[in-house]
Amino acid sequence: MFAMTGPRRLFYVGLALAMTAMVVASFWPIYFGPLLRGEADRPWLFHVHGAAFLGWMALLVTQTALVSLGRTRLHRRVGRVGMAYGVLVVALGLAITFAAVSMHTASGAWDADSAAAFLLLPLGDMVLFAGFFGAAIGYRRRPEIHKRLMILATIALVFAAITRIVPVESPATFLFVWLAPLGASMAYDWKTLGRVHPVYVVGLLVFLVAFARVFAMNAEPWLTIGRALLAPLV
Repeated sequence: MFAMTGPRRLFYVGLALAMTAMVVASFWPIYFGPLLRGEADRPWLFHVHGAAFLGWMALLVTQTALVSLGRTRLHRRVGRVGMAYGVLVVALGLAITFAAVSMHTASGAWDADSAAAFLLLPLGDMVLFAGFFGAAIGYRRRPEIHKRLMILATIALVFAAITRIVPVESPATFLFVWLAPLGASMAYDWKTLGRVHPVYVVGLLVFLVAFARVFAMNAEPWLTIGRALLAPLV
């Protein structure tokens, strides 16, 4: 996954820990807290997904910590496992998306249009994560690009967590919170390199374009697609 040298590596350890804290804090009221109290009455797939999501964050922290300790050889070996784990994250993300839709429509909480509208958000997350993660694998021998792509992939995953604390209907606030890790990374680049790495610039543009999907959730062109995708379930 990551490859870093010198004091700069400490920044990425802190960034990984900060994003992990964002995820835990966002899901604490609705999942982690009830889980610890024995009150998280969810189907088993939700628990598997939650464990995998948290596991990804733990993997990110582990990988950055290994490099900070100079354990780059072990870091590379763990990275090979991480490639398979990333595929698992995508598979579980897609599975839980359709499981959640099925559960909410079966209970009557959502109608077909509500379910179709929701679908655009998690599917977008998975496309973003898979794209950045796949690119990171392709650039794994170019650490300055690779590590930034891994940060972008993780920020894509964090979108789901931020929706639990900031409504997407407040776009300015949502973007500020969601993209805070990217803003910190760009500021750190500016401080240490005298410029922002092009990977982050491209990532920012991609995220802004991808966020625009929240304005298309209830548009008829997407609802038509969403209903078709959900037809076997609803």
